[in-house]
Amino acid sequence: MKFLVVLSFIVAAALAAPAGDVEILKSDFENLGLDSYNFAYEQSDGQKREESAVVNNFGSENESIAIRGSFSFVGDDGQTYTVTYVADENGFQPSAAHIPTA
Repeated sequence: MKFLVVLSFIVAAALAAPAGDVEILKSDFENLGLDSYNFAYEQSDGQKREESAVVNNFGSENESIAIRGSFSFVGDDGQTYTVTYVADENGFQPSAAHIPTA
């Protein structure tokens, strides 16, 4: 199931890529069973993504997933933007220099 989620993100990223010859420079996937996964990829257009997840309290009533990751892309202005994030029981928490804070 998690593999399908990860695969869907990669397919979406590939479809969102600009027209032209974009090559996959790095592609690592590791499904560690029911309780965790890791993946990373890097493309020749500067797009990168890394993510890892673990299930906390596996099999219990309080089971939850904790995801940590980052993604980078080159904006129309030629600058590389990087976002790091955590997604867990407290919601999605992105962090980046270009994201305004409250």
